[in-house]
Amino acid sequence: MVTQLQPSTHNDIIYPDSDGQPMADNTQQFELIVEIKDNLELLFANDDNVFVAGDLLWYPVEGNNTLRLAPDVMVAFGRPKGYRGSYQQWLEENIPPQVVFEIWSPGNRPSQMAKKFQFYERYGVEEYYLYKPDLVDLTGWQRGESKLELIEEIAGWVSPRLGIRFELTEAELQIYRSDGQPFLTYLELAQQREQERQRAEQAEARAEQAEAQLQALRTLLQQRGIEPEQL
Repeated sequence: MVTQLQPSTHNDIIYPDSDGQPMADNTQQFELIVEIKDNLELLFANDDNVFVAGDLLWYPVEGNNTLRLAPDVMVAFGRPKGYRGSYQQWLEENIPPQVVFEIWSPGNRPSQMAKKFQFYERYGVEEYYLYKPDLVDLTGWQRGESKLELIEEIAGWVSPRLGIRFELTEAELQIYRSDGQPFLTYLELAQQREQERQRAEQAEARAEQAEAQLQALRTLLQQRGIEPEQL
């Protein structure tokens, strides 16, 4: 008796959440990835339909679990926030991440980065930014009619999708929000929040002191037979 094997369906395919590769090769790369990802999440915190992720595997084609890539940072407009083990595009209304960032590390090779570029170009990325920290070099591409085209002047460039502005100094890449506020590290953000908390507490203390002084003045006037309302 011959047993006929049933053809596998897409539902039988497992899409791993990890490719076994590290998120970053060094502390500088890791910190830049986290800084960009955290600041973009903060930028779109009030928009429930902007999904931001770092080092998340993106599967563009259902049924193919070997065709995948994990951008250092990616942004998908029109997709809700929330947990994902991976970004399976067919489960996301077939919306690809529109913006991706890659941070060059010593472990990268030109051939590897060329394959990433081809992947992003083929599967619908609208804006792609590649930063080389050691050289303080940022390269950007924006989708034209059918392909990703080089952004000729990246200094001062404003991302059409994100609304952020890129500036390069001799020492580093600086990114600014549309309100002119710079992207900050987690530590800088925490310090900023602490300073704001202290300023709020000081303002509250000054208000309480002023109220206490006013009440003391009212009491003194009343002791002298003067009603404050009469003044």
